Amino acid sequence: MLKKSGKPNQTRSKYVNTPQTTPSTVRDITFVQPKAMTTHIPSLTLPGQVFASPATSILLPIALGTSIGFFTRPKETQKTYLALKQPPYRPPPQVFGPAWTALYGLMGYSAYRAWITGMSSLKPRTVELTKQGATLFTIQLGLNLIWMPLFFGLKRPIEATADITVLTGTVAYLTYIWSQVDTVAAWAIAPYLGWLSFATYLSAGTGYLNNWSFADKETSIPPPDRGSGIDTKYVNEK
Repeated sequence: MLKKSGKPNQTRSKYVNTPQTTPSTVRDITFVQPKAMTTHIPSLTLPGQVFASPATSILLPIALGTSIGFFTRPKETQKTYLALKQPPYRPPPQVFGPAWTALYGLMGYSAYRAWITGMSSLKPRTVELTKQGATLFTIQLGLNLIWMPLFFGLKRPIEATADITVLTGTVAYLTYIWSQVDTVAAWAIAPYLGWLSFATYLSAGTGYLNNWSFADKETSIPPPDRGSGIDTKYVNEK
């Protein structure tokens, strides 16, 4: 007579159960946005009070730019400008003063507009972009202010061209950042970006035409197409 064994069946399945992906699992997947190329650096950023005040934001760049212009002595700057070989489409030296004053004003208004709009936003991403823009604005302002002493004061066209190239790239990225905060701020700084592109061409072209050195380039005899002036030196183009 056969007896039943009290042991449970030891036969095991060949198949291994694997967890199935459920719709809820798919919904839990989150995508991380790529981080921006720059971040807010308080030590390299003007105080927020500067950006929050329209008068301060607009007048500060104008005052700093004017101070640098006087520091490099406008008459000497014009003499150097007239003395050097220039690429085509160079504007007369009288254009630069009014043009830069207007551009500094637009630059400051753009900073004010972006700061007021961005910092009042309820979106953390917009606030973060606004702070990043403030850091970029401060950096580009410093790069802007050292170009004239490099080019006209120290007469270092290589360093000056490198500076304005980095400056133009920084402002281009700043325009992109502020376009995500406030379109009016981005459009307000657009003329400045356009002028910087032209100024980069002038800086590089002048450096190239003068063999990247301003030394031993001057003579007291004016070329026929430059007019004449008292105590003004001109390039010896031979």
